[in-house]
Amino acid sequence: MSDLSGKTAIITGAAGGIGRATAQLMAERGASVVVADVKDAVVETAALITAAGGQARAAQTDCATDAGVAQIVTAALEAFGGIDILFANAGVTGGMMPRLDTPSDAFMEVLRINLLGPWIAVRDCLPHMGEGGAIVLTASVAGLRAGAGPIPYSASKAAVVNLVQTSAMALTGQGIRINGVAPGLIETPMTAPVFDDARAKGREGKIGQLNPTRRGGQPEEIAAAVAWLASDAASYVNGQVLAVDGGLSAQHPFTPKWSI
Repeated sequence: MSDLSGKTAIITGAAGGIGRATAQLMAERGASVVVADVKDAVVETAALITAAGGQARAAQTDCATDAGVAQIVTAALEAFGGIDILFANAGVTGGMMPRLDTPSDAFMEVLRINLLGPWIAVRDCLPHMGEGGAIVLTASVAGLRAGAGPIPYSASKAAVVNLVQTSAMALTGQGIRINGVAPGLIETPMTAPVFDDARAKGREGKIGQLNPTRRGGQPEEIAAAVAWLASDAASYVNGQVLAVDGGLSAQHPFTPKWSI
């Protein structure tokens, strides 16, 4: 039931990391994919898929603007005749530190990309989706509670969680499901500084130490969850945000040694 044959999927933020891994997996499972990103590497993503025998079209554009999303939607309609799946994944951290002095323009840029972008994609794809359509948004464990990311990023991802819930209710009776995925610490271009720094200091073994799986995750592990949520295998899952985080969100992170 995780087969996606005959489906057309749009994946934003597909130049690398989770977006690329998801596009490749969906294509392997039979979907025709439109991969979108502002970065040049999105063209490479499409080329990798076609080289493997899949169907892909690249749209290099800003995924958080009306014009950019219109370009992506048009690409899907022209290339494959419809839209069955949307994975709105494009996002930025806006900096890794939880600073309280973030300038307003920097804060708003994080919100634009991480929240407004998915909203535009949902809004503009819906008129072209019929019963059985599936939408997945990328949230984050940082949007579930404090301690997992910088302030603007965490706030934007908390809003994505709510966007999933409120949109699911607004879609009542239309036969279109919307869910989210909340990754933990995943090794992607976005988090590369964290992983690279740990390895450079000989502390690779401490990556993911706060989750019970005791490691960081890989993009393919998120891709598997997204592909499932987008498939008929998840036909009764709606309005939910699935944490794929090695168990991090099962507890509040703590420091083992307490000062008394």
